[in-house]
Amino acid sequence: MHRSASRLTRVLACAAVVPVILTAAGCSSDSEKSSGTESGKKSTSSSSAKPNAKASATLEKVAFAKLPDPCKAIASKTIDSVVPEAKEKNGTAAKSNDLANRASCSWNGLQTDGVKGSQYRWLSVSLVRYDSHATLGSGDKRAEEQYNKQIELAKTAEGAHDVKVEQAGGIGDQGSSVAYGVKKDVDFFNTTLVVRTHNVVITLDYNGAAYEGAGAPDQAKLLQDAVAAARDAVNAVDSANKGDAAPEQAPSGSASPSGSASPSGSASPQQ
Repeated sequence: MHRSASRLTRVLACAAVVPVILTAAGCSSDSEKSSGTESGKKSTSSSSAKPNAKASATLEKVAFAKLPDPCKAIASKTIDSVVPEAKEKNGTAAKSNDLANRASCSWNGLQTDGVKGSQYRWLSVSLVRYDSHATLGSGDKRAEEQYNKQIELAKTAEGAHDVKVEQAGGIGDQGSSVAYGVKKDVDFFNTTLVVRTHNVVITLDYNGAAYEGAGAPDQAKLLQDAVAAARDAVNAVDSANKGDAAPEQAPSGSASPSGSASPSGSASPQQ
C-alpha cells in the first residue's frame, strides 16, 4: 500500500510538469511565428523604400535655346516701311537685354508732308524665352501661359477704348492681335500683336497718330504692317537657333515675364 501511494505521487508530479512544458513550447512557437512575420514586414518595407530608377523623368528639350538681337529681329526694309523717317534706324535696345532669356528694341519716327501734316509711328518688339522646368512645366507650356497673359494685358491697357481682339493666323504657333485707341494729345491708334513660336513669346506693339491736319492712320494698314514685322521676328528667332541643339534643361531655368514690353508703352513724337 505504501509503494502504491509513492508511485501515485510520482505520476501526479509528472502530470503537473507536462502542461508547463507544453505551454512553454507553445509560447516559443508563437513567438517565432510573430518574429518571422515582423521580420517579413521590415524586409518588405525596406524593399519598397528603395528609389525607383524611372521616377525622375528627363525634362523636355525646348526648341529655342537663345534669342536673336532684338534690334536686328525686324528687317531694315520693314522698318523703312512701317516707321518712315525713323530717328534711329538701328533701333534703341533695352538696357536689360539678355539674349538667353529676354530682349527688346524700339523705333519711332515722324514723317512730315508739308501742308498735309505729319504721321508719327512707334514700334517695339519684345522677346521672352522659356526653359522647361521640373515643377512649372515644359517651355512650350510656360510660353503659352505667358502668351495668354500678354493678350489680357493688351486688352486692359491704360486708356484703351474700342478694343478689338482677333486671331492672327499664319504667324508662329499662335497669334492674336489687339487693336484699340488711346486719347492723348491726339488720337493714337494701337495694334498689339502677340505671337508664340514654340517656347518664345513675341509681343509687338505698333501705334500711329496724325498731326497738323494729317488724316488718321488706317487701322487695317497698321495691322498689316504689324503682321509683317512680327513675321520678321519669328523668322529671326528661328535663324538664331539654326544648327544649335537646345541644351539639356536644368530644373531652375526660367525667364521673367516682366521683361516684356507694356502694350501701352507708346511714346509721343519728339519734334
